[in-house]
Amino acid sequence: MVAPETELRQWPELYRQLLVEAGLDRDTELAAALQPQDTNRPALFSLSQALHQPDLLRQQVRADYPDAQSGRAVTARLSVLQQELVLNIIAPLTLRLFLHGEAPLPDPDRIFFGALRPGKEQPSRWFQATTLAPVNVSDFVSGVEARVNAWYPIFRQAFGVSPGAYWSSIGLGLSAPFSVVWNRGEPAAVCRLAQSWLKQFECDANRFIDWIPAEFSGHSCALPQRKGCCLQYLLPEGGYCGTCGIYRKERMATLSHQKPRSTPAQWQPNL
Repeated sequence: MVAPETELRQWPELYRQLLVEAGLDRDTELAAALQPQDTNRPALFSLSQALHQPDLLRQQVRADYPDAQSGRAVTARLSVLQQELVLNIIAPLTLRLFLHGEAPLPDPDRIFFGALRPGKEQPSRWFQATTLAPVNVSDFVSGVEARVNAWYPIFRQAFGVSPGAYWSSIGLGLSAPFSVVWNRGEPAAVCRLAQSWLKQFECDANRFIDWIPAEFSGHSCALPQRKGCCLQYLLPEGGYCGTCGIYRKERMATLSHQKPRSTPAQWQPNL
């Protein structure tokens, strides 16, 4: 259940207190995590156009990626692109919300799918060229939950993205402030606050991701574990990310027998 507006407004301060207890400065950490978007590139179409005309995105995927010709390969690309949309649009906006106490909403009319660039390292295909005026925490929560709930049927039915993939990616994006300190905050405290934050949104993100205290490479940390897979492993350049739901049961069983330590680890969340 979503908290009253007065309680929602306290979240940036709750997060600041979490970092203070770990000897960290909220403004420094979040400002360092926010990277400027590369908007100086051709836009092929907006997210709004893709949602209203799904064939635009499907055809563009087939044109841009020679490996994406079969139905399964196209679905894998679309699933990964949905994750990119969340991590490159919703995640930075959530960081701004925790940094400033307000942030713009993701605007499908201003979110664009960029042209593919030649080169080995590709930036995210999605970018938000311009933004609306920022809103407070309460309006951000209600606005984002309305958007991701409205987008879900199109991603599920027209693009074939599974519920686990879609909602666990949404959960990762909304958890972005906690991923920033995954290996430096007190793990149990980070996990409790991250999970509580996800519960503020009336959508299925909280059902498809669990934040768990863990030991990674001998170091204490907090890990977000997905209950779905983005299908990145099916791409030619793919592989399994540290949050992947495919190995969830094995990873959870391993982590449950580990004893936490205090030195930061080196794994990096998908942000």
